[in-house]
Amino acid sequence: MKQITATIQPHRLSNVVRALHQLPHFPGFTIWDARGQGRGRGAGGAFKVTEDSIDYHRKNLLQITCADELVTSIVETIQKSAHTGNPGDGLIVVTDVAEVIRIRTGEKQDHAL
Repeated sequence: MKQITATIQPHRLSNVVRALHQLPHFPGFTIWDARGQGRGRGAGGAFKVTEDSIDYHRKNLLQITCADELVTSIVETIQKSAHTGNPGDGLIVVTDVAEVIRIRTGEKQDHAL
């Protein structure tokens, strides 16, 4: 099992969700509103933090836990539907999941998904 965490632009969220719903056997997702800074330094290439000048960018974090065989199609779908070609499009991270347990039924691993 894998966990996919994607940081995407808020204005691309509905496009990403529509595309994910088109996938067969899509397991669902969780979304968080987030703020942060990428590796860029802003206009002029320099960034100096002062108490009143910290500038965060709005993002959405999308989390999906899925079977290994679904990872490629989900990642490709997110990448294509979130892409604008501009800086700040986001990041997709795929990690291994050791254990999953459905709280309501006690089902474990792939049965919990």
